[in-house]
Amino acid sequence: MTTPAVPPRQHALARFASPVLLLLAMWVIQLADAVLPGSFSGFGVRSWDLAGLGGIVLGPLLHASWTHLIANSVPFLVLGLLVAVEGTRRFWTVTVIVAVVGGLGTWIFNAPGTLTVGASGLVFGYFGYTVMRVFAPGRVAHRVLYAVIALVVIAVYGGSMLAGVFGVSSGVSWQAHLFGAVGGALAAFIGTRPGRSE
Repeated sequence: MTTPAVPPRQHALARFASPVLLLLAMWVIQLADAVLPGSFSGFGVRSWDLAGLGGIVLGPLLHASWTHLIANSVPFLVLGLLVAVEGTRRFWTVTVIVAVVGGLGTWIFNAPGTLTVGASGLVFGYFGYTVMRVFAPGRVAHRVLYAVIALVVIAVYGGSMLAGVFGVSSGVSWQAHLFGAVGGALAAFIGTRPGRSE
C-alpha cells in the first residue's frame, strides 16, 4: 500500500509555520500581559539569580511593551523564515541553541539582578545563523544561495545589528544581542557534517 506524496507547497507551508506560530505566541502573551493583573516580565532572565535561569525559556516570548514587541516582530519574522527554509527541525534546533547561548551569556555578563526580556536575542541569533551557515560544512548544494541570502541580510540588517551591540542606549541589553548572535553562529556548525550536501 502506498501513501500519496505531500505536495511541495504543503511542505513549504509546514516549515514556515514555526516562526509564524512563535511570533503569534508572543503577541498572544503580550495581549494577556496587557489585560491580566500583574506583569509577565518578571519571568525573564534575571542575571546572577538561579531562579532567573527559567527566563532562558520564557524571556524571548516576553516584551516590556507593545513598542518593544512591534520593533522585534518584522526582523524576527523575516530572519526566522530564512532559517525555517531549511525545515522545521532545523528552525527549532537553531532557536533552542540561540535561546540557551544568548540566555546564559545574558545571565552571566549582565549586572546582577538585571531583568532581560524580548525576542531580540533570537533576532540576532537568526542573523548570525544566516550569515555563518555559508561557511558550515555539509552545505555544498545550497552554498551559493546561502551566500546570496547572507549578503542581502547583511545589507539590510548589518548596520542595525552592529548598533545593537556597540551603540545601545540605556535599558537595552547588548549582552542578549551579542550572545544571541554567537549562539546563531554556533548553530550554523552544529548538526552538519563535512561532505554532506543538502
